Amino acid sequence: MAATPDQPDDEATEVRTVRLKRSGEPAHSTLSAFQRWAWRTFRNRVLGRPPDPVLEENLVKAHMRIRADEYVATVYATTIVVAAVTIVVGIGVGLLLVLSGQLIFGLLIGIALPIVGPVGTYFGMLSTPGSTAKTRGRKIDLKISAAMSFVSAMASADVNVDQIFKELGRQKIYGEVAEEAAWITRDTELLGVDILTAIRNGAQRSPSKRFQDFLQGVVTTATSGGQLKPYFLLKAEQYERENKLAQLQRVETMGLLAETFVTVVVAFPLFLVIIIAIFAVIGGGGTFMIDVLWGIVGAMIPLSQFGFIFFMYTLAQEMM
Repeated sequence: MAATPDQPDDEATEVRTVRLKRSGEPAHSTLSAFQRWAWRTFRNRVLGRPPDPVLEENLVKAHMRIRADEYVATVYATTIVVAAVTIVVGIGVGLLLVLSGQLIFGLLIGIALPIVGPVGTYFGMLSTPGSTAKTRGRKIDLKISAAMSFVSAMASADVNVDQIFKELGRQKIYGEVAEEAAWITRDTELLGVDILTAIRNGAQRSPSKRFQDFLQGVVTTATSGGQLKPYFLLKAEQYERENKLAQLQRVETMGLLAETFVTVVVAFPLFLVIIIAIFAVIGGGGTFMIDVLWGIVGAMIPLSQFGFIFFMYTLAQEMM
């Protein structure tokens, strides 16, 4: 559209229209009432400390929609609340134990609980974005092989790169990979960024090294004048081979754990119970040996079984 003499140049520029489906309008990330109170209370203290680039990067990779300074303020507020609660609970429980005759145990609870609670809360919350980002990275690695098959199929049909990522973002079956693709589409359609810059930004904020390598390869191939269709096909075959090797390794690990379970959790406690029972009868250990047997039967065996079951369940979930 050309500018007329009566029309300013800024009005002559073409306006890019963005069409969104119903209920798809962008919205600001809102803080909860507790987070707003924490920000008002600790704002000056948080802004007075140097920024933490690692925390900011982890928040982006974890898709936690909160600024780093707001999150640190929330950590401070939560730590203080937990400290107040644990002090009250520790003193109350400690007094009850002392009055009941358990002096050492009561003092231990009364001193340890107000210390362990706030310290654990502080460091636990600071490490939450990093652990969440690592969890997202593992989920991306689990779905990347199937997602690359979808991408290679779309590329074989000569679909444009921006449309490939747009369609990938709509396929929720691919989990966090679809979420990463949807963010790339957000950059192109809402922020007006070109597709290569959006892919480059997506590589920088992705928590998965494999997905980062894939996106950086897309940018390198496109900028060097290469063909993206052979690249997509090659990456799909590569991730399929790597996925098969990873599945085989997990199956072997589960077999080893099954053998360990039979030896450590089933056979060893059984022999231990028999030996201690014989010592109790022959050696006259009295109530001490009986207490040891109750500890093995009531605590050691159930905890070890639940631990192995939880670990096997977690490993099986990674194979799905």
